[in-house]
Amino acid sequence: MLAGFMGSGKSTVGRALAARLGVEFVDTDAEIERRSGRTIPEIFAADGEVGFRAIEADVVRDVLDESTGVVALGGGSPTVPAIRDALAAHHVIYLEIDAAAGFARVAHSDRPLLADPDPAGRYGEILASRVDHYRSVAVASVDATRPVDTVVATIVDTLTPLKEIPDD
Repeated sequence: MLAGFMGSGKSTVGRALAARLGVEFVDTDAEIERRSGRTIPEIFAADGEVGFRAIEADVVRDVLDESTGVVALGGGSPTVPAIRDALAAHHVIYLEIDAAAGFARVAHSDRPLLADPDPAGRYGEILASRVDHYRSVAVASVDATRPVDTVVATIVDTLTPLKEIPDD
């Protein structure tokens, strides 16, 4: 499982990690869109963040039950108590990124949470409010500002000793 804030590279790193390990890759945001038939901005516009988080909790729990590969969680997933509870039985890696680097990666996207007169400031505020959630579900943190290949190699090195620890 990969957790981290928007722009940390969960999807990019997740695809590369899954390819390296020879396993499937699931992006929970893409799965939410596939199952709902709507984009995430459409869900936010129609249902608000509370409605989105309810859909997200259902999808993430299903994915965690069904997937045996690499899962990239949505940036807000660890803020949802039901998702945090479900993650307790899994090895989660936190892709850590600072506000400046992360915002630079998403500055020109249509992220609903950044619809603000000061999107860079809003990015920093939300990131700061979520860091403790990411750390609480993670078995390790990885510097996500490094090149993808380096991040993947670090994750593989981190997970190798954990393979001996059964998921409870």
